[in-house]
Amino acid sequence: MVQFTTNPNRYDPYKNFRFKVKWDGRYVAGISKVSALSRSTEVIQHRDGADHSHSRKSPGRSDYEAITLERGVTHDVEFERWANKIWLFGAGQGGQMSLADFRKDIKLEFMNEEGKVVLAYDIYRCWPSSFTALPELDANANLVAIQSLVLENEGWTRDLAVVEPPENSFDVPA
Repeated sequence: MVQFTTNPNRYDPYKNFRFKVKWDGRYVAGISKVSALSRSTEVIQHRDGADHSHSRKSPGRSDYEAITLERGVTHDVEFERWANKIWLFGAGQGGQMSLADFRKDIKLEFMNEEGKVVLAYDIYRCWPSSFTALPELDANANLVAIQSLVLENEGWTRDLAVVEPPENSFDVPA
């Protein structure tokens, strides 16, 4: 049985701006946004023939929503390399898709303000269903160019080996 430790000094919830994404054993550079991890389960309604007053409900199939990763456009090719395993334009007959390794398990690590990992999720059998290499370009805008990768997945679990770390305390010089 896994024991959850609690930090008796922490009253504030964690902020949502410190995280890392890892696949193939490496952290992926520059990811600035990750969509929510979301799961829904269908409801199956049924009635007992002897009970005319109400329906009963049972769980049906569960579905895991796609996850969108966003980052600023750089020379790093990890998003494009993975997306090209699904479809590589001009590769010739039979070479457009990599059936052997187009799926990956990824890890999402969530950190506290000190940069310590406080939660982690393993996301299974991911594959890119959409890749945006460049956003709409606008010479009148003052924005960072963002690329995105939408990952279909077959589920996720929380890594229960990650426990809440103690938080440092220090004296501020007067």
